[in-house]
Amino acid sequence: MKIGELARITNCTPDTIRFYEKEGLLPQAARTEANYRTYDATHVERLRLIRNCRDLDMTHDEVRTLLAAVDGGSPNCCTVDSLVDEHIGHVGARIDELTKLREQLTALRKKCHGEHAVDDCGIVNELTSKKTPRPKDKKSHLG
Repeated sequence: MKIGELARITNCTPDTIRFYEKEGLLPQAARTEANYRTYDATHVERLRLIRNCRDLDMTHDEVRTLLAAVDGGSPNCCTVDSLVDEHIGHVGARIDELTKLREQLTALRKKCHGEHAVDDCGIVNELTSKKTPRPKDKKSHLG
C-alpha cells in the first residue's frame, strides 16, 4: 500500500509517517521503481502501536523503549510494565502541577470583580507587580 492508504488506515498524516520513519520508530518502507514508498501490514500494526502510545502521551523515548521490548522478543513483559508504571508516575506529577496551576489561577481570578478599566484590573495589577519566578529549566523557559 502507498503512504496515503497507510495514513488513512491509521488516522494520521503522511508527514507523521515520514517523521516516524525519520525518527527510527517506524521501519523504512520499501520503494517501488518509481521511488514510491510501499507499506504492508507490519507497518500498519507498528504505526497503530506508536499512535496509541502517543495518544497516551508517551514520549518518543518511551515509545522507543516499548518498541525495543517488542522487537527484542523479551520473554516477559516486565519492561513494558515498568515503562507504564513510570509513565503513570509522570502523569501523576503533571496532575499535581496542573492542580497547583488551577489553584494559582483561581486565586488570581479572585483579584478582580466586576467591570473596571484595565488599569484598575486586579488580575493585571497582580501579574505586573508580582516578582517573576526563576525558570525551572532552561529548555522549557526560553524567555
